[in-house]
Amino acid sequence: MLHVYIEPVPKGQWGPIDGYRIETQDGTKLLGELHRSERLAVSEARLHGYVPLLATVRIPDKAVAEHWKPADMALASI
Repeated sequence: MLHVYIEPVPKGQWGPIDGYRIETQDGTKLLGELHRSERLAVSEARLHGYVPLLATVRIPDKAVAEHWKPADMALASI
């Protein structure tokens, strides 16, 4: 299965998060919509057969493995 990244929006800015987008490794936005929460974005990604990864930092870099964790581990601790 293909991994996808759940990224906070707006990217690269400090301040409040407006929502979350689902993206591939190369930055392609999937489904085009902005999700209100990480849980909703993870659920949508799973419905479409993807394996979601959640950011562990506010400004994530897809090339840095430490910036990401599997959604199963992250949402289990909430």
